[in-house]
Formats: sequence, C-alpha cells, structure tokens
Amino acid sequence: MSPSVQQKFDSYPDHIKPKMEQLRELIYEVAASTEGVGDLEETLKWSEPAYLPSKTKSGTTIRIDWKAKNPDSIGMYVSCNTSLLDSYRSRFGNELNFDGKRAIMLPVDQPLPQKELMICIRMALRYHLDKA
Repeated sequence: MSPSVQQKFDSYPDHIKPKMEQLRELIYEVAASTEGVGDLEETLKWSEPAYLPSKTKSGTTIRIDWKAKNPDSIGMYVSCNTSLLDSYRSRFGNELNFDGKRAIMLPVDQPLPQKELMICIRMALRYHLDKA
C-alpha cells in the first residue's frame, strides 16, 4: 500500500477501518481470480482509495470511501459514465443499496454482502473487456 493510501486508511475511525480493509481485500481477491484483469494499481482519486487494472485496461476504476456526512455507510464507487450501476440495480436491486448513478452504499453495522459485491467488482474490473 502506498504511503498516501495508507494515510487515508489510517484516517478512518477505528470502527470503520476494518470494514474498509475488508472491502479492499475483496477487490484484490476478485482481481486475482478474474481472467483478463491482471495486477491492480492502487492510488487516491478524489482523495479516495482507488483500484484500476492499469496494465490490461480491462476495466474501470473502483473507488471506496467512508464520509463523515454519511457516517452509517461506506461506498463503493464506479464511473457514472458506465452502465455498471444500471446493471447492478437490475441484478441486485433488492439486495444492495445505491446512491445515484455512481455508488453502492454498504451499511457499516452489517457484514459485507460478499457474493453480490464480488460479482459487482468483477463486472467493473472487466467492464471494457465485456463491453467489446
């Protein structure tokens, strides 16, 4: 983890940091097990931890963050210029919470919905491959 990303994770409240780390680990797990994705670049975009399969250009950036103005949720964000949120809603409209055209919102007081998130992460990391 780069120093800037580590600093961001260290800035989260104590009860939020483990959930953010769990989501980060899930992104890496999906990337490692998904054909065509390759290694991820981890950086900050808009001051949020961001993950992109930079070598293969197979997908779109995934950002994750917790914000004090919405303290009960962490967000997993994708570009609003993709059709990903529409796809997520059609598949998981009853299982996941969404914010506009950009984010899946995950309650901090509940376990991560791993099965659904793994599918959503895979779709983002393969977005350009699967669009073609």
